[in-house]
Amino acid sequence: MGLVVQKYGGSSVADAEGIKRVAKRIVEAKKNGHQVVVVVSAMGDTTDELIDLAEQVSPMPSGREFDMLLTAGERISMALLAMAIKNLGHSAQSFTGSQAGVITDSVHNKARIIDVTPGRIRTALDEGNIAIVAGFQGVSQDKKDITTLGRGGSDTTAVALAAALDAEVCEIYTDVDGVFTADPRVVKKAQKIDWIAFEDMLELAASGSKVLLHRCVEYARRYNIPIHVRSSFSGLQGTWVSSQPLVQKTQQQGEKPVEQAIISGVAHDTSEAKVTVVGVPDKPGEAAAIFRTISDAEINIDMIVQNVSAASTGLTDISFTLPKAEGRKAIDALEKNKAGIGFDSLRYDDQIGKISLVGAGMKTNPGVTADFFKALADAGVNIELISTSEIRISVVTRADDVNEAVRAVHTAFGLDSDSDEAVVYGGTGR
Repeated sequence: MGLVVQKYGGSSVADAEGIKRVAKRIVEAKKNGHQVVVVVSAMGDTTDELIDLAEQVSPMPSGREFDMLLTAGERISMALLAMAIKNLGHSAQSFTGSQAGVITDSVHNKARIIDVTPGRIRTALDEGNIAIVAGFQGVSQDKKDITTLGRGGSDTTAVALAAALDAEVCEIYTDVDGVFTADPRVVKKAQKIDWIAFEDMLELAASGSKVLLHRCVEYARRYNIPIHVRSSFSGLQGTWVSSQPLVQKTQQQGEKPVEQAIISGVAHDTSEAKVTVVGVPDKPGEAAAIFRTISDAEINIDMIVQNVSAASTGLTDISFTLPKAEGRKAIDALEKNKAGIGFDSLRYDDQIGKISLVGAGMKTNPGVTADFFKALADAGVNIELISTSEIRISVVTRADDVNEAVRAVHTAFGLDSDSDEAVVYGGTGR
């Protein structure tokens, strides 16, 4: 048996009973002959509570101290989990991100992993221990400061450790039974997907699917680490995310590959806002100036649309979407550089939502786009922006229309399940 990396989210270790349940699952993997490394998130809503506490003390806490505070949540989880495992008669050692060798850049609150040097983890495994690692955190390469990895940081920690340790699989335990064709909290008849390619999962994650984060999937694809998304609340098989289809055995046909469906799923995201730069001179360099300003403010953008230039004025409008949390920063940065860019005004709208249809089969199946827009039209949903790739169609609509739009598209493409409703054990879908 080889090495397995398991990651447990906050809903899985939300209380003492949850921690003891997770400990039993980890010990079971150890008894089956695996070397086990566990990455754990903060308990329940601990991180949100720490953020609220920081905001009560200081409206703008420094990045360094903010990271120092937030990492406390994972350290609590890892220590308690190690205690629970020892209580079951097995040896375990807990490690912070820095002790585990997670080396990052120096960007506080959203650091990126540069390297993983898991010497202490290997030593602990060789001595027969289960290694428990605090997710979401690392140490900066230059200043040796504690850093946090931002949204989805624990998933990224788990995949990075799996790659560094040459693990057989990275198991991501959450509060749903796998990756579904849509958010089961919105679409009750969503189907669990048995296998999905890295590329499709990347598109779903980037389009708002919360069960796996984009950074985690990208890291897994780069190092070809299979991910198995499972629920810590049940013993069911989950969803495999990998470069090649898994092989399953059937009584009638023996071994056969699990083929990919034309459409993998429908994702949605209501965490974005739209900025429209009005009255931009339609000449070379203007778009570059706008997005250089946004880049210098360290803001990531998603969709971009430029209107046709008005012949009478020679001006155009450029709209783009970005995280709501970055909206104020983007507006301030553009206003500061208004004279240099030369636009007339800015419009900001944070009451939008994005719906995306994802599937590699789109490339060879005509009519998908027409069916997608017909489903939205039949549901009375108006479209504001459109963006496409080879395996994805995304539209921006009013936030109030998102849930109805997702259900309409899901049904239109025959993705509704005929069996029982999907279960979200912890209520968050993560």
